[in-house]
Amino acid sequence: MQVTYVPILLLGGWSLLSNLTGRPASAGRLPSATLTAPPHQQSEAQAPALTQVQVARGFLLAMTHGQWATAYGQLAPEVRAGVSAEQFRIAAQPLYQQAQRYGSAISLYKLGYRLRDAQTPQPFVAFSFKADTLQAYPHFQLDVTFRDSTARQVLGFGLVPLAAPVK
Repeated sequence: MQVTYVPILLLGGWSLLSNLTGRPASAGRLPSATLTAPPHQQSEAQAPALTQVQVARGFLLAMTHGQWATAYGQLAPEVRAGVSAEQFRIAAQPLYQQAQRYGSAISLYKLGYRLRDAQTPQPFVAFSFKADTLQAYPHFQLDVTFRDSTARQVLGFGLVPLAAPVK
């Protein structure tokens, strides 16, 4: 099975957004996670931190519903510094269009780490459209990446077309 990755927004390389801005995206090292006290030490006002799966799901649901400001607010600061809200909305259109086709309900597909060359492993969470999972094979993977395992702000996202299994 051959999988072609089509990045929509990916920090640290050329992407659709790089083509819009005319320059490659640049990676920064700003802290993105907030440490919280253990549950037994938290006050009622403090909620436990969301997991990366929960953050990715919320981010993708906001995008599938066209809630651009909400989704844009979940991007890491270094991404927002290099991409305007309008550029983000334009880059997110392919994912939004597929949500119009398959519906906005999504299901967890997989999560893990990507190992690329000598770079640091990059955590990712992948979902698929729930209606698409009812087909013989899913057509798309909705991919969300994070800087590291402690990050709770989105570093990049992509719509990955999946090929039909070879028989």
